[in-house]
Amino acid sequence: MNGDNPEAALVRAALSGDAQASRALVEAHREAVYRMARAYTGDPDEAFDLTQEAFLAAFGALSRYDPARPFRGWIFAIARNKCRDWSRRRAVRRFLGLPLPDSAADWVADDNPSPEAQEISRDELAMTARAIADLPPSLKEVLILRTIEGLSQQETAQALGVSIKAVETRLYRARAKLNEAVRGEPPGRV
Repeated sequence: MNGDNPEAALVRAALSGDAQASRALVEAHREAVYRMARAYTGDPDEAFDLTQEAFLAAFGALSRYDPARPFRGWIFAIARNKCRDWSRRRAVRRFLGLPLPDSAADWVADDNPSPEAQEISRDELAMTARAIADLPPSLKEVLILRTIEGLSQQETAQALGVSIKAVETRLYRARAKLNEAVRGEPPGRV
């Protein structure tokens, strides 16, 4: 099996604490992982962070690596999952229209948010939930199916029995009304 996958020996060495083996694994794959993350995000800084996150996660789970499979595929799967997580977090922030404050990076390391942050989050969540509940049904349905459930425009149109253009229009109106209700900003004109 070692002849089939030379990186299996590097993984075993890394698991035993060999820093050189760990470095060799990173050096062999970091550029490819970075390119994938860069293509996924379109942002070099985000791609750099995601590359680091992918390797940290990989080395944290190295004992679960299957040496019968290529390491490159395994690290790519981890990186892809990190990119998807990034995309979901970004979509939630965009959907809610609530940009994170500059100090948000400090929150990541602490699993226990402060009582003030918990109260603010609860208040924002409650306000958003009320605003969604108050939307007209035609706008609420499109918003939930597209944004919360993740259906495509075509799937949403089929589920609601409307055109794709109607889905686009309703989604735009739902987001504008939601933004107005949550942030108090009047809807902009296109």
